[in-house]
Amino acid sequence: MRDCRNGRRSILILKSSSEEQTDQLGQKLAAVLTPGLTIALSGELGSGKTRFVRALCAGLGVDTDRVNSPTFVLMQLYTDGRIPVAHFDTYRLADVEEFLAIGADEFLQSGEYLCLIEWADRVAEILPNDRLSLTITQTAPLCRTFTFSAGGPRSATILSELARG
Repeated sequence: MRDCRNGRRSILILKSSSEEQTDQLGQKLAAVLTPGLTIALSGELGSGKTRFVRALCAGLGVDTDRVNSPTFVLMQLYTDGRIPVAHFDTYRLADVEEFLAIGADEFLQSGEYLCLIEWADRVAEILPNDRLSLTITQTAPLCRTFTFSAGGPRSATILSELARG
C-alpha cells in the first residue's frame, strides 16, 4: 500500500492478488462511505470494475444477486442497503448528453445517493470535482492494482479513512 500526495490530490495505491482480496477491499471501502459521494471507476474491459462494485455493495448490505453491470440498461438503483446506490455504466453512451438524458445529474446532485460510475472517463467533465476516482489495472489473471485518488476534501477524508482501516 502506498499513500502519497500529488499536488492537491491524495493518492492511495492498493494491490489485490485474489478475488477474495478484491472483495475485502470493496467491503472495507463501503464501511467508510457516506451518501452523496461519487466514485468514478476506470479500467480496461475485464479489469474488475463490476466485481469491485458488487463487493462494495455487499459491504453496504445490498442484495448482490441484483448487482451486475448496467451496460445495457445504463443505470441500476440499489436502495436496500445502508446507503442508496445509483450504479451507472457509460460504456455504450455516445456522449455526455446521453448520460444527462437518463437523469444522472439528479442523482449526482441529490446528496442522497452514492453514485458509482463505470467508464467514468467518458463523462468526467460533468462529474463533481470532489469525487473518489478509482483506476483498476489487471496485472495478472487474478491480480489487480487499485489506484484511488481524491479530488477534494470530502473524498480525501474517505481516502484517509480507507488508508487507516
